[in-house]
Amino acid sequence: MTSDAVPLSGSRFQTEPARLYREIRRDHGPVAPVLLDGGVPAWLVVGYRELHQVTGDPVLYSRDSSLWNQWDSIPADWPLLPMIGRDQPSILYTVGERHHERAGMIGKALAGVEPALLRRHCEHFADELIDAVCSTGSADLVGQYAMLLPVRVLARLYGFSDDQSSALVTALNDMIDGRERALEGQRHLATSMAELVARRAAEPADDVVSRMLAAPGGFTEEEVMQDLMVMTAAGHQPTADWIGNSLRLMLTDDRFAASLFGGRHSVAEAMNEVLWEDTPTQNVAGRWTSRDTQLAGRHIKAGDLLLLGLQGANADPQIRTDTSELTGGNSAHFSFGHGDHRCPFPAQEIAEVIARTAIEVVLDRLPDIDLAVPAESLTRRPSPWLRGLTELPVRFTPTPALGGN
Repeated sequence: MTSDAVPLSGSRFQTEPARLYREIRRDHGPVAPVLLDGGVPAWLVVGYRELHQVTGDPVLYSRDSSLWNQWDSIPADWPLLPMIGRDQPSILYTVGERHHERAGMIGKALAGVEPALLRRHCEHFADELIDAVCSTGSADLVGQYAMLLPVRVLARLYGFSDDQSSALVTALNDMIDGRERALEGQRHLATSMAELVARRAAEPADDVVSRMLAAPGGFTEEEVMQDLMVMTAAGHQPTADWIGNSLRLMLTDDRFAASLFGGRHSVAEAMNEVLWEDTPTQNVAGRWTSRDTQLAGRHIKAGDLLLLGLQGANADPQIRTDTSELTGGNSAHFSFGHGDHRCPFPAQEIAEVIARTAIEVVLDRLPDIDLAVPAESLTRRPSPWLRGLTELPVRFTPTPALGGN
């Protein structure tokens, strides 16, 4: 690792990440040396072709975190442990044939969600959240809406009771943001998931967890619990940020103004634009090299950690030669990953239905919505992994609640 490694932290991840990734690529090339919390070294892959190479070779660039050559220097209370775990028996760190079996189990369990039922759940919870603010004439569409909706829908699909979702939101946010409450959030999430899995093992129902437990392959309750934690974390926060980032784009970019006044054709276009330009999942940890290798002229040692710079790769100038042009539905971005460990297609579909329904309900219920603060004053959470707004204040003409949902 070189002495000019870039700290993967600081205010610029909140204020100007696109410019920061451009500078990293300019100064270091498509594979850059970075430092994680506590000065822990890693490589950030921001080149599109290089990221495709890394995610397409699961043998050389393994998901097996036990390969990491830094474990001896990692303290037990390291706040990034929930995102870079050791000996975690989840699908994230499973490799080979067992990974394919677990991915199939998860995909089939999610594919069992009926589209019409999913849409009804989304509309029900979205209307309920809008009912809570519509008569006031103002709201924070992040804290009072986007951050609450996905986990409520997922909790219903998985088999949780509705009153458990708010605590799950807090735990998920603490865990993913990778700060002082990260380990506590992980513990709460693990306890909640273990209790749900135990209940469904004793009393199966028509839900995702029951289908996971009933799948062939001899999956243990511990494996199902660990995978459920991954599914919940991956399904909630990025989807919430997808909602918030898309609404921000539509409220601040004239290209999408028509969507705010009765048009719906460009909602999907705005959502796809966010996946290219402002993707919720900015960086992912990670891959570990199984032997010494070369990548983009860098000597990568066996056991080095490579972080997947999804947003940096999406903005690679060799791929996006003109970022002023709309992507026009092009879905060749890395926002859902690539290769064996990419987000399962049924999970992508569920996230898209939740996000699109959330946006459409806002536009239907609050038709004259407008940003309540200057666009340049909007701030982001201080996370190196996810990019989401801390708040999205809006104003609108007060309307009565629907009630009865």
